[in-house]
Amino acid sequence: MEINIPEVVAEVAAACKRYEQALVSNDVATLDALFWHSPHTIRYGAGEVLYGYQEIAQFRSARSPAGLARTVSREVITTYGRDFATSSLQFERSSRSGRQMQTWVRVAEGWRVVAAHVSMM
Repeated sequence: MEINIPEVVAEVAAACKRYEQALVSNDVATLDALFWHSPHTIRYGAGEVLYGYQEIAQFRSARSPAGLARTVSREVITTYGRDFATSSLQFERSSRSGRQMQTWVRVAEGWRVVAAHVSMM
């Protein structure tokens, strides 16, 4: 298995950038599109535990758009072959630090988050 094939890293980086833009602008449609539409998708948030795409989508649609701005201070993307990747980042929001881990898989529709974990430090 090849680690960090340059063109695959670029694809995942573009998906991560799209996710980050959608997150801070509360673009719910894009956020929903970037998560795998499956009951197997999981998101552990700073204050919520969500199992399956439906729970994640319900959370997104009900979440307040206030206070979503953040600054990414460090990001590491690692790809494993051509269809699996992880994204790990640290961020600052309102004088607090946080971290986010995402597992991305290439499916028929493109790169999608299949598991995510966000926590504040």
